[in-house]
Amino acid sequence: MNALAVASVPSPTTHAEIGIARDVRGGARERWLEKRRRELLPTPYVHVVFTLPRELAPLALQNKKVVYDLLFRTSAETLLEVARDPKHLGAEIGFFSVLHTWSQKLELHPHVHCVVPAGGLSAGRTRWIKLRYDFFLPVKVLGRVFRGKFVAALQRAFQDGKLSFHGNLKLLAQPKTFAAWRRLLFRKDWVVYAKRPFGGPEHVLRYLGRYTHRVAISNHRLISFADGVVTFRWRDSAHHNEQKLLSLSLDEFLRRFLLHLLPEGFVRIRNFGFLANRKRATALPLCFQLLGATPHAKQEISTASPSDLWTCPQCGGPMVVIKRFTAAEIQLRSPPAPDAVAA
Repeated sequence: MNALAVASVPSPTTHAEIGIARDVRGGARERWLEKRRRELLPTPYVHVVFTLPRELAPLALQNKKVVYDLLFRTSAETLLEVARDPKHLGAEIGFFSVLHTWSQKLELHPHVHCVVPAGGLSAGRTRWIKLRYDFFLPVKVLGRVFRGKFVAALQRAFQDGKLSFHGNLKLLAQPKTFAAWRRLLFRKDWVVYAKRPFGGPEHVLRYLGRYTHRVAISNHRLISFADGVVTFRWRDSAHHNEQKLLSLSLDEFLRRFLLHLLPEGFVRIRNFGFLANRKRATALPLCFQLLGATPHAKQEISTASPSDLWTCPQCGGPMVVIKRFTAAEIQLRSPPAPDAVAA
């Protein structure tokens, strides 16, 4: 007997537990991963993270688009500039960056994850330059260049009237106060983290699935929701990544979660260098050629289950089956035929 699947976005809460709805871009993630799979070069990759100091978090919250755009642009300029320097790599590199704004405890913690092939094109684009050392680029140099570029760009944004100041930040609207506050940003080192080059294309997709199309917290970290308190698991990096539990009132949990809403239309995954949209079509085939390989053939690969492939026609989010109707039930629930209404 024929049956109709009726689907709906699952309710995020029950009487005993709370859940964040699954990523509404589940289908988009699969399509994005497939495109990246075809672009992965046969070389090790590097994971680099640029983090804004906590002093900038309040300003970022009031100026998300401006500050996050500057974070993308200045971190990318830093990587490209230091990599071009003959003292370091002396090559044109390509990479993509993913914006995250949260810490393990859901506090505001803006940073970008960059996934970079461990090498690049020579100045004349005649050969592929491999790493000279067992690390990609010196993180202390990256940190200093990043700090200088970001603070200079922030000053230009202030001079152009692109920054807003509210509440406790109102005094920063005064040029002298802003200048004094800006100088404080140079009194500390800015954190740039880089792992040693890891595996080739077969390992990169695991990284991509981990760092792209994510929300601030996933369901597997949520432990319970009882008596108006949400408890979730977090990883304490200061104590050897020890797993700990944190309990927050529902209002505080929602407040922290909503800190990470991005401006409408904001693009949180961006490509740079020879992977930039205007360069990729010609540069990528050249990279494959210089590495003695051919681009991956186009084929559809999906790890989604059948239920993941049902998407809402309104928002594009994934839907799950909550009830199936038989043909007889469908007929009973259907609106009356037009001729019956007319009669």
